[in-house]
Amino acid sequence: MEQLEKDYKRIVVKIGSSLFCSDERGFDQSIFNHIVGQISNLIRLNKEVLIVSSGAIALGMRVLGLKSRPKELSYLQAAASLGQNVLMDSYSRAFGYNKINCGQILLTWEDFNDRKRYLNAKNTILTLLKLGSIPIINENDTVSTDEIKFGDNDRLSALVSSLIGADLLLILSDVDGLLDKDKKVIRVIDEITPQIKALACPTNKKTCVGGMLTKIEAAKISMDSGIPCVIANGRTKGIILSVIKEPEKYGTLFFPKKGLAARERWIAFGTKPKGKILVDDGARRALSNKKSLLSVGVTGLEGDFDIGDIVSVVDEEDYEFARGKVGLSSKQLDKVKGSHYDKEVIHRDNIVIL
Repeated sequence: MEQLEKDYKRIVVKIGSSLFCSDERGFDQSIFNHIVGQISNLIRLNKEVLIVSSGAIALGMRVLGLKSRPKELSYLQAAASLGQNVLMDSYSRAFGYNKINCGQILLTWEDFNDRKRYLNAKNTILTLLKLGSIPIINENDTVSTDEIKFGDNDRLSALVSSLIGADLLLILSDVDGLLDKDKKVIRVIDEITPQIKALACPTNKKTCVGGMLTKIEAAKISMDSGIPCVIANGRTKGIILSVIKEPEKYGTLFFPKKGLAARERWIAFGTKPKGKILVDDGARRALSNKKSLLSVGVTGLEGDFDIGDIVSVVDEEDYEFARGKVGLSSKQLDKVKGSHYDKEVIHRDNIVIL
């Protein structure tokens, strides 16, 4: 394993709602202030810090006096609307005390699917960082539906890290990291295997939808984007600066792979696939050898997609191993799959192996 480059300039910090908003304690102002204080110190050290913060729905539930997370979408969105105001007010006052500005950015998948909107979001974030301000990002739960939801802020934090080319993603939660079967923290992970995923279990907390499994999935996106990711306990005193100094010693470090180029990151992670293309073993080998995907190697397809859409490419075991920008619509491909056709299904320049 190579050594990490530890001169982290641009850092994304994901803050879980369980850190400062719980069923038992309500809003924990001391933990909130401690985290804000650490981030303020990073700004004074000329670091660029971006926050992906959960908590809007949890805080909105408190405003509404709800004991458990609403199941009806309109109630979730109402809670998010009320809670987002409380959340941003808390950040604005806390960072204002440290004479630091912060700006709110609310995103959905639609902002990532459209390449123009994707780049516009990137430019907005980078401009805020250039101005010495802190972008505070959350999913736009007030308007999100199942079709445009990220699903959790862990995934969103990894996608944002990839979007801006972060040097480090730090996911703060109320756990010390990923635990092995003996309940000991695994310090370094260089590959996410089925065995690693099996160590994660979904959360049963009433106020959030994340869990260790979503954090591992986020870590994989970060790793594949060439960005180290650390999952650590946000309640540990001074944890942010400790991780930045010695990421292998605090929490669980997911070691990055060779990073993808910016456009490849967008194809791989920046957009929600519109469909699925199933290929045979010969086609999989050809793609792994940087060849284009031809119709003769396609055994099936799912979904309704148009030319230029991003799709998943899966093998005969239904394992997704690539994503690409298609040169044929689903209707066109359905007619020529399994046969020889003179146009590539996906050109090799538009394919990313995951």
